[in-house]
Amino acid sequence: MKLRTFLILSLCFLTATLASAQISFQGKEGPGKGKKIVLLAGDEEYRSEEVMPMLAKILSERHGFDTTVVFSINPASGEVDPEAKGNNPGLEALDSADLCIMLLRFRTWPDEQMKHFAAYAASGKPIIAIRTSTHAFNGLKGQYASFNSFGKKVLGEQWVSHWGKHKSEATKGIIEPGQEQNALLRGVKDIFGDTDVYEAYPPADAKILVRGQVLNGMTPESPAASYSKKRASDKAEQDVNSPMMPVVWTREVKTESGKDAKILTTTMGSSSDFRNDDLRRLIINGAYWATGLEVPAKADVSFVGDFKGSFYGFKGFVKGLKPEDYKK
Repeated sequence: MKLRTFLILSLCFLTATLASAQISFQGKEGPGKGKKIVLLAGDEEYRSEEVMPMLAKILSERHGFDTTVVFSINPASGEVDPEAKGNNPGLEALDSADLCIMLLRFRTWPDEQMKHFAAYAASGKPIIAIRTSTHAFNGLKGQYASFNSFGKKVLGEQWVSHWGKHKSEATKGIIEPGQEQNALLRGVKDIFGDTDVYEAYPPADAKILVRGQVLNGMTPESPAASYSKKRASDKAEQDVNSPMMPVVWTREVKTESGKDAKILTTTMGSSSDFRNDDLRRLIINGAYWATGLEVPAKADVSFVGDFKGSFYGFKGFVKGLKPEDYKK
């Protein structure tokens, strides 16, 4: 009886620990009913701990998806801590997910956590990757060391450089000619973000949907910047906006399961970027596209509750919050 009691108590403790490390929202009525999306928050700079609950609420309340947000957690306090690079408890949620949306940066998860992400990536299920997810992992060793290059191999790019000037040159999204009728861009006209354009060179199999115009300023009204810069790829010099760097693209990647996984990547996506309706709509459209649903003509992306969209920067997260605090 003592062993049985111990096992029951251990299971209860584990269940409580996982429950307290993540938050979930049951989908209301909508096209996404019955489909599960897991959103991974884990970066120190762009406030993914704000972004993912906000997107999860919109996806569940406005579109019917069941959503779960998995946070980086300080193992000592149980608080949301983006600087806890090696701890995202609750990744088991990916085992039953239909879609993974990620905003990660240089995570160093232990094998017991990493195995769930690795299994998901191998399954052929879709991924939507935001901003620093191009460099989601760093310093992984052993059987998962290959995921240090996950961005390049799967998404189509890794960390290269800040192409626009960080914190002084914002980004205007320019739809790629010929992609105006792409379902992912339905209702998407005016993408803007106050983050800078990343240098990026997606492979030939990527379909570029949006390029990033570097602005000479931090508002949508700022004029396009014009100056020369050397590319990291070949050290050739070009005008910063000619050609413009890709900021949104898709790929289909063959996985270990033999299936082609749908991949949507955007190098935009700080919390402050997501004040922009059309950037939110791109991600919501992506959820429909990735899960095989018809993309609406103009998806409802209105906030559920209050969302301010904090400006980005290191050491800028709100300390002392538990995952459940982000359900409000």
